[in-house]
Amino acid sequence: MLTDMYQITMCYGYWMAKRHQTPAVFDMFFRKSPFNGEFTVFGGLSQVLAFLHTYRISDTQLTYLKTLMPAADPEFFEWLAQIDCSKVKVYGFKEGSIVFPREPLLRVEGPIGICQLLETTLLCIVNYASLVATNAARMRVAVGPEKTLLEMGLRRAQGPDGGLSASRYAHIGGFDATSNVLAGQLFGIKVSGTHAHAFVQSFSGLDDLPTRNIKTADGSVTVDFVSLVLKYRLEMQREKTNIGELSAFIAYCQAFPTAFLALVDTYDTLESGVPNFLACSLALIEVGYFPLGIRLDSGDLAMLSIQAREMLKATEAKYNSSMPNVVGLAAATIVASNDIDEESLYQLNAAGHQIDSFGIGTHLVTCQAQPALGCVYKLVEMNSAPRIKLSQDLVKISVPCKKRLFRLYLPCGAPAGDIMMSEQEVASNGPPLPGNPVVLRHPMDAAVRWTMTPSAVRDVLQCVWDGKIVGQPESIAEARKRCVSEMGLLKPEHLRRENPVPYKVSLSDELFESMHKLWLAEAPQ
Repeated sequence: MLTDMYQITMCYGYWMAKRHQTPAVFDMFFRKSPFNGEFTVFGGLSQVLAFLHTYRISDTQLTYLKTLMPAADPEFFEWLAQIDCSKVKVYGFKEGSIVFPREPLLRVEGPIGICQLLETTLLCIVNYASLVATNAARMRVAVGPEKTLLEMGLRRAQGPDGGLSASRYAHIGGFDATSNVLAGQLFGIKVSGTHAHAFVQSFSGLDDLPTRNIKTADGSVTVDFVSLVLKYRLEMQREKTNIGELSAFIAYCQAFPTAFLALVDTYDTLESGVPNFLACSLALIEVGYFPLGIRLDSGDLAMLSIQAREMLKATEAKYNSSMPNVVGLAAATIVASNDIDEESLYQLNAAGHQIDSFGIGTHLVTCQAQPALGCVYKLVEMNSAPRIKLSQDLVKISVPCKKRLFRLYLPCGAPAGDIMMSEQEVASNGPPLPGNPVVLRHPMDAAVRWTMTPSAVRDVLQCVWDGKIVGQPESIAEARKRCVSEMGLLKPEHLRRENPVPYKVSLSDELFESMHKLWLAEAPQ
């Protein structure tokens, strides 16, 4: 029932015309990559396969549909009661693949009635999944491979389903961890999180602590931790830091002595938060533990990270001779959050920030820069005859027929372009071969053509469903690994944020000619 009403009315129209069992082929594709970029990450395949596997229309649902279509022939509903996806075949990219405009992400074959009923749901699954994965991948490009990215958008997501999907596909797109506990449980994504401002605000002073003590790392001794912290606070000449914040940090150290990461901007980042963190950190180090770092959540993140790093370095240098275990404090993790988006990541880079990890929520999961991908689902073949959709807007003209898609590679391993060929052409002439020249045609412009000799060729559309799932379902980790690998192969000019070079998606000579012949035949005279 997660579909548009017009899918059901169209299906009834096919049924009444006795065409509902006619073999058909639909392509799912998009016309332009999102975020003014030149690449997209394909997501949603695992959910598509799960949907196809369980597709049925129950008696309760049929009863409801009858109320929407009271004049429909009762035999139509009897037919609906019997349908499933056993006669459907789906070819597609693997999840996490890098994909480009016009090429079929999924090719859906089968009786037109059932294929039509699948349209809305498949689009719903793939559109958002691919958009979030692409958004995440772009942020990964912005920060580079070494930085840690934490997805923390659940509280800002468009409902529970949106929040869970965002966690899943942000991870595929390159994020390392999530704050979403359910996503961790369901998908095996690393879960990360420390505390918020409320925890700091809940403490007013040292009297709020139920105990002053902490056990040493080896568990052999219980020490007065509060006294240690106050000693280091005094040595650093920071007696005027907020005492409630200091108490909160002490409490967190007592609860998580091996995972102390403090949110330091509740009252004043540099005058209170960081000094309180350092006092607690030195006390932890003395009793055998080591702090993780700090989180910045407001203000000039670049400037604060630079100054906080200097304070970490200065403290390590000061205590290095008397406390050998302090080595490493200068490199403690600095996490930044606070409405970070792709633009702010590049601004932080330009400012020379000292941030190691980014917590990104709202702009990642809601995709504020572009809220929809725009995948479409178009009929490209009916009863073995190619079909085309025409439009005065050239970008909306579809590429007809059942197609194969091949990715052509340069000797350096980078993909040079993708070429679409008809299934019939491949059957007759074979696929492109490494070492053989290939002629590529622009889909819309007869004057644009070029030739290349690929060093490698990959057939990227694989059968993923043939009445049942083909092969073993992949894990999210495998999809993420594929995304990271394929992103690493793309030329930098396709990845850059400003004026990226379009990736070439072309037609074979034969497909170009047959497409334009059909175009002329179908256009009104």
